[in-house]
Amino acid sequence: MLVAVSRDFSGPSPKDRFVTVYGRKPVLEALADDRLSVDKVVLADNAHGAAAREILDAARHRGVPVQRATAQRVKVLAGNGKQDQGVLADVVAPRMRLLADALAGRSAPRSVLLLDGITTPANVGMILRTATAAGLGGIVVPRRGVATIDPMVVKASAGVAFTAPVLRCATAAEAAADLRAAGYTLYGMDAGARRTVFDAELPQRVAFVLGSETSGVTDDVRPHINRWVSIPMAGGVESLNVASAAAVLCFELVRRSQVQ
Repeated sequence: MLVAVSRDFSGPSPKDRFVTVYGRKPVLEALADDRLSVDKVVLADNAHGAAAREILDAARHRGVPVQRATAQRVKVLAGNGKQDQGVLADVVAPRMRLLADALAGRSAPRSVLLLDGITTPANVGMILRTATAAGLGGIVVPRRGVATIDPMVVKASAGVAFTAPVLRCATAAEAAADLRAAGYTLYGMDAGARRTVFDAELPQRVAFVLGSETSGVTDDVRPHINRWVSIPMAGGVESLNVASAAAVLCFELVRRSQVQ
């Protein structure tokens, strides 16, 4: 299923609660899936014929409002001018919310992941799937500096991206500062750290920063890190792929929760 999300980095995005699917087939699939809540369909004003009628009929059957817009506007909203085919649908992502809202609530997540500079869609998708499976309270996916939740991310997550507890913000540095201000201790993952994820003492509120495999945690985020931890390596292996490292970390947190 083809998807796009907002590319507005200047402030809260109106699509921080939606995943936007585009193209005739993906939109029809979304409308046909009763498990998905579709907020609206946007159809290009030059879209006519049997395909447009099929989409209009499907939306009417689900009670989903249809808005008409120029073909250019649909391209802008979809973020993909080659594959939108003149139609998109905003699908509600029920667990996606702003990081600021999550931190302001009484039930702020105890443990979160912060993605920093991870630009490979497959890695982002696998991290979303693993962290959701492990029951983490949030995965911070900034709008800038991290791969957009696109078709490859959704595919790598096996569809979990639609229901993952994604927390949105502008940048990883902004998120790190907000987490620190909210009382979280930030742990950076670094192969050279003496403490490992298996023996580090973790406070009540903790955020783990996952940097890119090539350059690690970015310079803008490094000043916010409180402590560094590693995953012990043997056999001459220097490090793990970031998605694999996230899996080790997430299920170490699961193990700890079961022995408490």
